[in-house]
Amino acid sequence: MTTIFSAPKWVSQYDFAFKSINEVPPTFFLEINQKLTALQSRPPLVTILIAAWNEELNIIRNIASLADLKTQYAIEIIVVNNNSTDKTQQTLDQLNITTFFQKIQGCGPARQLGMENAKGKYILLADADCVYPSNWVDNMMSKLGKPGVACVYGRYSFIPEPGFPRWKLYLLEKMKDVAAELRQFKRPYLNAFGISMGYVKEFGLQAGYIMHNTRGDDGRLCFDLMKFGKVEPMRVNAARAWTAPRTLQRDGNFTSALISRLSLEVRNLTSLFKPHPAHDTKTSKNE
Repeated sequence: MTTIFSAPKWVSQYDFAFKSINEVPPTFFLEINQKLTALQSRPPLVTILIAAWNEELNIIRNIASLADLKTQYAIEIIVVNNNSTDKTQQTLDQLNITTFFQKIQGCGPARQLGMENAKGKYILLADADCVYPSNWVDNMMSKLGKPGVACVYGRYSFIPEPGFPRWKLYLLEKMKDVAAELRQFKRPYLNAFGISMGYVKEFGLQAGYIMHNTRGDDGRLCFDLMKFGKVEPMRVNAARAWTAPRTLQRDGNFTSALISRLSLEVRNLTSLFKPHPAHDTKTSKNE
């Protein structure tokens, strides 16, 4: 469950001390690969799709958490190396997963390539720098598998770091959850992030990702998926993805990150109760 003063205990088991891929012993990969072999099935119903750019260590934590999934669904895991310049490919080559290389920079192109090669009927997006609870897939599919649903999104939480204590992150998450409920009325695509998002592959192939490097490829796809069916939230707190506060740290400190996000929500408040006008998501600009 999401806690006020600390991350759940299960998160810490993926806080490996490795500083380089060269420090990871073969026995470590052997243990993960045994789990991956038991987890993945052919033919899969669900494809977990991950875009990775310079994530040689983070992707180990990510895949280690996914290897511990407990699910009733047949799944496969695909990671697309998005033109990494570090040792991400070296890491991927030692894991029992399907990998592809996308030289076009951007999550959109990477996810498009992965989707085109996915064997599952459903796609679940995960981020390379996140860890996932064992019940994540089944909770996402409990929404995505319903008739009339085209897309689903989950919630996420931040792992505390110096300067970003858990209690402050918890309060930010609660405010973020309230904003998400307001967006859900008319603009649910604003809640769809690749950290925890799923959709029907057939519809995703028709909609397609933006094919250049810009933020919001996930929300743009979700907007285009709305013509195929409903966008549903997955609100189970115990099924949240967990990530480091890297996006918050870009603003400098917690206070700056909080102010910038509150300001954005206040500016957009009145627009949340009316549908976004139809537009071309592939050419529109970020505002």
